[in-house]
Amino acid sequence: MKKIAFYTLGCKVNQYETNGMIQRFIQHGYQIVEFHEKADIYVVNTCTVTNISDRKSRQILRRAKESNPKAIIVAVGCYVQVAKEQIDQMEEIDLCLGTNEKKDIVEHLENYIQNSAIDKIDDVFQNTEYGDFGNVTYTEKIRAVIKVQDGCDRFCSYCLIPYARGRVRSRRPESVISEIKSIAQEGIKEVVVTGIHVASYGKDFKENYQLIDLLEEINQIDGIERIRLGSVEPLLIDDVFLVRLQKLEKICHHFHLSLQSGCDETLRRMNRRYTTKQFSEIVTKLREVYPDVILTTDMIVGFPGETEKEFENTYYFLKKVKFYKMHVFKYSMRNGTKAAEMENQVLDLKKEERSKKLIALSEENQKFYHKKWVGEMEQVLVEEKDGDFYKGHTGNYLLVKFKSNEDVINQLVKVRIKEFTEHELIGEDVT
Repeated sequence: MKKIAFYTLGCKVNQYETNGMIQRFIQHGYQIVEFHEKADIYVVNTCTVTNISDRKSRQILRRAKESNPKAIIVAVGCYVQVAKEQIDQMEEIDLCLGTNEKKDIVEHLENYIQNSAIDKIDDVFQNTEYGDFGNVTYTEKIRAVIKVQDGCDRFCSYCLIPYARGRVRSRRPESVISEIKSIAQEGIKEVVVTGIHVASYGKDFKENYQLIDLLEEINQIDGIERIRLGSVEPLLIDDVFLVRLQKLEKICHHFHLSLQSGCDETLRRMNRRYTTKQFSEIVTKLREVYPDVILTTDMIVGFPGETEKEFENTYYFLKKVKFYKMHVFKYSMRNGTKAAEMENQVLDLKKEERSKKLIALSEENQKFYHKKWVGEMEQVLVEEKDGDFYKGHTGNYLLVKFKSNEDVINQLVKVRIKEFTEHELIGEDVT
């Protein structure tokens, strides 16, 4: 029995796909071992969202070869798809597979072993079918992550992901529902619906079936208590979508709306397709429908041409919106994108300065919301025990810890919030 180890970089979609690959290898009689252990085969599921992701992918591939110089090293995924020339210079790698080839990785690997077959990296833009792994059941602690869509048609000027993932392909609803019903039977209560650009779900179907239709079906599945949406484009949330969404009692009141900049001029250069006015209106509507809603976002600082004035506009827009948390990224030049060719690239020192300012604002906002929730009663889905405390998240994704005399892992527990720290709320079990 051959031993095989996996390492995953990047997003929840990558994590989901790694789990799909693992299950395929188990079905073919391979033994799965930890990445730090000696294995016959190492698979690194790469990421290319930033230059740091590229570098980390290369580092992990080299580390795999150091673990066992005689092992077969397989590089798969996004970085491989867009940077084949760089990958070819790495002597440590034996086999390269693109993003479309993950679901058939066992066949590609065994073909390589038997025939010294060459790399398999197809043109992602020629692929019009969703690569379905079937029922994968990738869990983060006690919640399941469900991939429903792949690819992106937006072509933001800073982003390589459409070139790594291809056009939008949606998973058939019957496949999604089958997987979630299977998950519910295993006792999992929360699912996270995710994809590369989940707002585009259904765009490629001949019939008129969209993300909200899928969410309505998931809402009816017995055993599922919470439905959490992954990162979504703000323009998904229009009046029609919201009217239908608010009828779904299992939807979590937490939305990750990817903003990237709070300045209209910067947004135009990014090709983000919405204005700060539109974004602000969406936030207002969400807060009207869900008074307890928690909003998080992604921000890029130091985008080419971002002047002091533009950053100042972003900062004051963010103070007005008051996100609970912001994931702040310093602009990373990606060769092959329009942004890489733009003039007035921002100095690294300036990016660092702006990043620190937004992170400080994010931390200030978290304290504001944590203080606001003291005294409130919340339902917490318990994920783990840490010392004397149980930990879990509320429906709107606030982290809560509390003590209990019973084992409450994977249970919904009513908790009264008593105090707060910078990163979590502290409560008492009142069930």
